Order: sequence, then C-alpha cells, then structure tokens
Amino acid sequence: MIEEVDMLLDLTQENMQGAIDHLDRELSHIRAGKASPRMLDSILVDYYGSQTPLSQVASITTPDAKTIAIQPWEKKMIAVIEKAIINSNLGFNPDNNGEIIRIFIPALTEERRKTLVRDVNKEGEAARVSIRSARRDANEQLKKLLKEGLSEDMEKDAMDRVQKLTDEFNRKVDVVVEKKNNEILTI
Repeated sequence: MIEEVDMLLDLTQENMQGAIDHLDRELSHIRAGKASPRMLDSILVDYYGSQTPLSQVASITTPDAKTIAIQPWEKKMIAVIEKAIINSNLGFNPDNNGEIIRIFIPALTEERRKTLVRDVNKEGEAARVSIRSARRDANEQLKKLLKEGLSEDMEKDAMDRVQKLTDEFNRKVDVVVEKKNNEILTI
C-alpha cells in the first residue's frame, strides 16, 4: 500500500509539473515587446512536401531586443519561410533582403499590454485548474485505496502531502504569471 501511495504522489507531482511546463510553453508565444526566437516556435514551413518546424530549416537569432533574424540553411527556402511567417497570423511583417529575413518587433501599445496581461492571467488560471484537477484525481485514488485497506492515518497523511504539492505548484504558477506580466508591462 505504501508503494501505491508513493507512486500516486509521484504521478500527481508529474501531472502538476506538466501543468507548469504547459504554462511556460503557452506564455512563450505571448510576445512581451521584446524579440525572442520562441515566438516563432509554432511556425511550420513546407520543406520538400513535409511540414517542418521553422527552427529545423533555419537559424533563428535575436541580434537586438527588437529584431528576430532568420537565416535559412538553403537560400531557396527564403520565400517559403517568409510566406509561412505571413500566414501564421502572428502579426509579423518579415523583411527579406534575399539572404536573411528580419522581423522587427513593434513596441506594444498600452491597450495591447492590458490584453496580453489578461491572456497571461487566463493561461495561469488554466494551469491552476489543471493542478486542482490533479489534486482531485489523487484524492479520489486515495479514497479508493482507503476502501482497499489503506489506514486512515496514511490516507490523511497522503492527502496532506497532495495539498502541500498543490500549494507549492500554485505558488510556482503565481511566480511564472507575475514574471510574464512584469515583462509585458515593462516599457
């Protein structure tokens, strides 16, 4: 029974960490007025008939805080990459000089910053919901184990540990969300 409880706690922790990892990925796509290669993670390029992530057909760098530079490994990919960026609906206007594609990141307006903060908070709340769901699932499993012979003291102790994990991961969400909001609001 102890091994089952430990495995359940490990699984719960993995699920909660998965919520944090997902939050990090989602927030990386929200631009904060500062250039980042991760802004282009969602772009797929038609590379010899197959949809390939942009990062696998070009070098993506940020020469300064307002510019993303994309250097394709094959010159003939420039037009394909430019088209993929335009069609991505990320709101970028690529500048193609024949060898390198540059994307200039415009400064955010106050209204856009407020919208982005709302989006960040929504993503944070979605992560909290996922963490609470992992807690609920763990507690339900502990109640099943109680019916199968787990002692009440062990169940109570395990539920306390699940709650501590929940509190810890909710604090992590708060830190990630606050950091992103500060990044967005910093001019």
